[in-house]
Amino acid sequence: MADPRGFLKITKRETPERRPVPLRLNDWNEVYEDFSHDVLQKQAARCMDCGIPFCHNGCPLGNLIPEWNDLVYRDRWRDAIERLHATNNFPEFTGRLCPAPCEASCVLGINQDAVTIKQVEVEIIDNAFDQGWVVPLPPDKLTGKKVAVVGSGPAGLAAAQQLTRAGHAVTVFERADRIGGLLRYGIPEFKMEKRHIDRRLAQMEAEGTLFRPGVNVGVDITVAQLRLNYDAVVLAGGATAWRDLPIPGRELEGIHQAMEFLPWANRVQQGDDVLDESGEPPITAKGKKVVIIGGGDTGADCLGTSHRQGAASIHQFEIMPRPPETRADSTPWPTYPLMFRVSSAHEEGGERVFSVNTEEFVGADGRVTALKVHEVAMKAGKFEKVDGSDFELEADLVLLAMGFVGPEKDGLLTDLGVELTDRGNVNRDGNFQSSVPGVFVAGDMGRGQSLIVWAIAEGRAAAAGVDRYLMGESALPAPIKPTAAPQR
Repeated sequence: MADPRGFLKITKRETPERRPVPLRLNDWNEVYEDFSHDVLQKQAARCMDCGIPFCHNGCPLGNLIPEWNDLVYRDRWRDAIERLHATNNFPEFTGRLCPAPCEASCVLGINQDAVTIKQVEVEIIDNAFDQGWVVPLPPDKLTGKKVAVVGSGPAGLAAAQQLTRAGHAVTVFERADRIGGLLRYGIPEFKMEKRHIDRRLAQMEAEGTLFRPGVNVGVDITVAQLRLNYDAVVLAGGATAWRDLPIPGRELEGIHQAMEFLPWANRVQQGDDVLDESGEPPITAKGKKVVIIGGGDTGADCLGTSHRQGAASIHQFEIMPRPPETRADSTPWPTYPLMFRVSSAHEEGGERVFSVNTEEFVGADGRVTALKVHEVAMKAGKFEKVDGSDFELEADLVLLAMGFVGPEKDGLLTDLGVELTDRGNVNRDGNFQSSVPGVFVAGDMGRGQSLIVWAIAEGRAAAAGVDRYLMGESALPAPIKPTAAPQR
């Protein structure tokens, strides 16, 4: 283990400071300051190397957390990245975007603050890129088999890299104009700068993966052509059918889905020519009274984006009650805790409003001007209106960030004829194969809306299933078996 008495000597958990709010609101760069390797190594020394490392249970990838904590503490950074890459293709993504269920499962977290696992992870990979240790790993020989991966989010990219390294000729199709899926156009730059995607894609291209952005499979390429030209197909298109709010006034202008709003800000940061004569993207929060409906991560992404665009005011609505300050009794260790969290975007301003429900959008001249809202209380498992709690809030931009209900059915899935679950996701067997032979599914398209760490784990596992289907056996790791996302 790292330091046998490390957790006794270093009791304080330390993480990077966030840049001052007035400073970071003037740019779109990532919000965290640099973190000293000396401090990080001391934090790694807090790892107890438990007899039963519950952090493994919390991580769907099975990351070898105690091992690379020990290696960082001992200043063996190159060995650390090898152990990290052994289970995770893209730690630069998870280290920035994953909510760290591993830390929620940390044994030290029973009576102290958990080990800073996520920060150790991201520092290992960033240092590895800086040192030039992340290099292409092309296959020793080719199999002659061709695989199409539909969708270039984390699940699709993980499956593609694994299959390419196994010797198959892999083509990744993406209907957007750039590779990356939600990583590219859904995640704001201040949470993850897109250079992290680009340098990983450069490695994958050098390994032999072929990327074809701007191709809508099922439209630009028919399903018949796809099946004829490829020996196997991996569906990794995500859960892109967003949840709507069909209440009176929904047709008014100024009401948008989060994924109608966020991509424009990302395109501006990519340098695309999308600004109008006033210098603003087609959907902007500048000077507007913004209401965000949805209290999750996507809502926080809308919040931080609206701050940087110069919103006049921002309210974020959540129908659930305000969580407790510390772990709720309903989510005991080592489960992921229900508790009040403050993201960098929340720290920057805006008002969070809990236990509220929007019942009507009010408008004038075809545009939204306000929301009619009331408070709710949970009774017998259902939300009930609190009498006398009605109020109206002015708004001229409403952003719906209420999650996704599953994959889009029309087109590709319908034409393939894959069987769906009762929740509308693509059904799959123990090898991640759909009801159509040779067609596999990974990530949110099969699991339902979930975490990036699950997407990568599913991409890796589906790759092993594809390899076994094509070759009769596989040496690729399969970290998980397919399960449905938990009901929320």
